[in-house]
Amino acid sequence: MTINPTDRDRQVWQEEFEDFVPERVFDAHIHLYNRSCLLPGTRFPATSVWQRFGGTFTKQQLLEWTAAWLPGRELSVNQFGYPFFDSDRDASGVYAGDVADNRRFFGMALVAPRDSVESVRQRVVSNRLIGYKPYLEFVEGRPKAEITIHDMLPAEQMELADELGLAIMLHIPRPGRLADPVNQMQMVELCQRYPNTRIIFAHIGRAYYLSSVTGFLDGIAACPNAYIDTAMVNHEGVLEYTFRTFPRDRMLFGSDAPIACLRGKSVEVNDQYVYLMGEDYAIGNAMYAPENAVAFTSFTYEQLRGIRLAAQRAGLSRAEIADFFFGNAERLFSAVAQRNYGGSA
Repeated sequence: MTINPTDRDRQVWQEEFEDFVPERVFDAHIHLYNRSCLLPGTRFPATSVWQRFGGTFTKQQLLEWTAAWLPGRELSVNQFGYPFFDSDRDASGVYAGDVADNRRFFGMALVAPRDSVESVRQRVVSNRLIGYKPYLEFVEGRPKAEITIHDMLPAEQMELADELGLAIMLHIPRPGRLADPVNQMQMVELCQRYPNTRIIFAHIGRAYYLSSVTGFLDGIAACPNAYIDTAMVNHEGVLEYTFRTFPRDRMLFGSDAPIACLRGKSVEVNDQYVYLMGEDYAIGNAMYAPENAVAFTSFTYEQLRGIRLAAQRAGLSRAEIADFFFGNAERLFSAVAQRNYGGSA
């Protein structure tokens, strides 16, 4: 099942992106999974975003969507599973490994704090994966608002990542997100304590409105193993600030598909953000407009719009734009794969 572009969507591509998006795109943040990756009996509610493609989002579904929405572009991918408690982490690792060739498609394991370091090593190495993705939903026994980065990533798991020189895709916790002082301290601690890891702070540290990023990138910007991806960030002010203050060679394009495949846009409201939705699916702070008074394009296109405006305002060169969309991620993930597996399946 695809979400087909309309004539208006195709016009947007031709007028705004055809001459901007490079021929090669590396999406560093994609969720791929099939039914084998879910625990038996898993059922998604009708309005779950994970239901939008029929309860799966496979490599084939991704490629069909990409052919329609990013026409003529060669796609490379870093992918991992459905990161919630009803996923089968071992099966998700197997599926990520089946998809990965460590040339154009790279994969990460899902890990929970209770996973032994031996099981994590097995999950990564046996499937030839280049790292892992923790998630706050996997932390047990603490109120969600009190979860810390160290709760999500036990020292033993980080020591393994450091030993193997892996990449970590980190969706930081806590209501304050990037601006939270505990996060600020632990983000830098993690980078400094484990210098052989590449730590990717997803969604620019979940900074979707300007005051949540301004003044809060300096700590990780000074850490040479810290990266950020821009998944689901379409705020041109946030993106411009990041282009101006964070090392551009450590910024990665990411979409957060399949969520990014939906129709909608994230907007800033009074130092908050909300997802305005053109489809009745539940993602975070979502507001759905059933009267269809507004014709939405996809979150992916809104992200590309924000990136294009921010890149223009921050004065990125064509070479820097090409690196942001492809080169930075390709060098990062290929280096990890080369170190551990010789670089190919």
